[in-house]
Amino acid sequence: MPAPTHVRKPGWFTVHVLNRAVAWMTNRGVSVWGSRLLAVRGRKSGEWRITPVNLLTVDGRQYLVAPRGHVQWTHNMRAAGGGELRLGKRVDVFTASEVADDDKAPLLRAYLKRWKAEVGVFFNGVGPDSLDQELRRIAPDHPVFRVAITTIRK
Repeated sequence: MPAPTHVRKPGWFTVHVLNRAVAWMTNRGVSVWGSRLLAVRGRKSGEWRITPVNLLTVDGRQYLVAPRGHVQWTHNMRAAGGGELRLGKRVDVFTASEVADDDKAPLLRAYLKRWKAEVGVFFNGVGPDSLDQELRRIAPDHPVFRVAITTIRK
């Protein structure tokens, strides 16, 4: 089976302004609509790689959704099997398991319901009110990881 290739790379403004602003606030303990700093070890370098993410909670369980597709943090997450979610001085160490495409529809719906204004453009016209079959159609393009917190450090 070929490796997934769907990727929507962020533009200059997102990388240099928006992500930095969200990271700055999140690093200081201010969550912007559920934002966290995801820290995961690079699969080649072993160095910590940090990126802002939206932490989704559905039925008491937590998930990370990759709206831009199979980006670097998703490849690193598969290799590392977990990482850290940071908010200010709080660090939640976690393990991650990838959600199967067939199980993603309700999670993608919940993610789009919460963050459509921010990330909707990356879902090719599919939104929170779309049919399950439309959500299943785009599911392979958007990795989803279930997060299981193992340790909390403050």
